[in-house]
Amino acid sequence: MKQYAYYPGCSLESLATSYNLSTLEVAQTLGVDLKEIKDWNCCGATAYFPVDELLAHTLVARNLALAEKDGLSDFVAPCSACYKNAYFTNAYLKKDPDLAEHINYALEADNLHVNGTMKVRHLIEVFIEDVGLDEIEKKITHPLKGLRVAPYYGCQLLRPRKDQENVENPQFFESLLSALGAEPVDYPSKTRCCGGSLIITNRKAALDMVHILLQDAVNRKADVIATTCPMCNVNLEVYQGQVNREFGTQFAIPVMYFTQLMGVALGIKPEKLGIGKELVSGEPVLAFAY
Repeated sequence: MKQYAYYPGCSLESLATSYNLSTLEVAQTLGVDLKEIKDWNCCGATAYFPVDELLAHTLVARNLALAEKDGLSDFVAPCSACYKNAYFTNAYLKKDPDLAEHINYALEADNLHVNGTMKVRHLIEVFIEDVGLDEIEKKITHPLKGLRVAPYYGCQLLRPRKDQENVENPQFFESLLSALGAEPVDYPSKTRCCGGSLIITNRKAALDMVHILLQDAVNRKADVIATTCPMCNVNLEVYQGQVNREFGTQFAIPVMYFTQLMGVALGIKPEKLGIGKELVSGEPVLAFAY
């Protein structure tokens, strides 16, 4: 069985514990061996790179170096921000010898060295590309028949463009949802930004961005929004009440991690997937499978 270097990131040990729980349960069910990187550190998320790009890359590179030290070839992150940072730091290390030299000089203090040899993957890529949709479909015991799901990619999973991927109209998330028996809805806003950390600096603008995304999902009669990123999940769920007050709406749509929907379809008990911890109840979603 192939082993992956698993980088949970900070959010999955705090606000996004449901994502971590469901990730580990689904991975085990599908035979994916995730080995958590020992002594990993924060990747800097979206905030650190504008402050000091070199130090931010060094912060990310330390995690890559730890994974390399374990002799693993694939670095897997469930958080889109962590994934993006690791992907590009890894890519820049390979093509910028000066950057690599500066980073490795700093890593000497921790007795580490990074070569940029890892293949950086988002968790959803591992399930789709390595396990495969056919294999996932074979293991489905509780298909999500009739469940209309708005697949929310967000912006950091796809941008900046990587490996010639389709950033305007990707379909891999929809394909995964179909394999679960769900009905993916045509969701034009699926790759729009949710505002990220803008909620801290310009709340009105951020709430407007969240409002657009929620309205789009509701207009298309989605039962639930599925996410691939903790920040996106927080913005779309936690701020529904504030959006309602700001815009006079009545949104109450569940927002769940794609791994939670996978877990339900695979017959894993809801409590093992962290279902019940959400602010907007995911109970209506369970009715489609149980």
